[in-house]
Amino acid sequence: MKVITEHLGEGVLEDSYINTLSKDVPTLVAKPDTYYKVAQFLKYNEQLGFDYLSELHGTDFQTHMEIYVHLFSYKNRQSVALKVKLDRDVPITASLQPLWEGANWPEREAYDLLGIKFEGHPNLTRILLPDDWVGYPLRKDYEPYDVEV
Repeated sequence: MKVITEHLGEGVLEDSYINTLSKDVPTLVAKPDTYYKVAQFLKYNEQLGFDYLSELHGTDFQTHMEIYVHLFSYKNRQSVALKVKLDRDVPITASLQPLWEGANWPEREAYDLLGIKFEGHPNLTRILLPDDWVGYPLRKDYEPYDVEV
């Protein structure tokens, strides 16, 4: 937290805490407009050096969408989680694929199943469902287009 606020300022994070339910992983909740900036800082700051993206997934919380990213620094043997809360009606955020190639397919999966759009993604197309599929099946309000199928 100290390094982030020193370099990026006080207002870039919405929240931060130690997640006691998940092996005490430090968790940062970025504001939607600073999400990419925080992620970029976590990767390229010499002191932090989070060089490996091990997980990225989206979740529908009915009130908002959320992206959860788990990062690891081999140099420091340290994990961190980065989250961003998105507007459920227009879930758009920056793609982390330019920073970590490992974000490519998980972002496509979140797009395919939840409808979260990742700006700057090089190939944001469906990955699990056919191109003509209607809707996003992991949304809480999803109703099948053809109930007989």
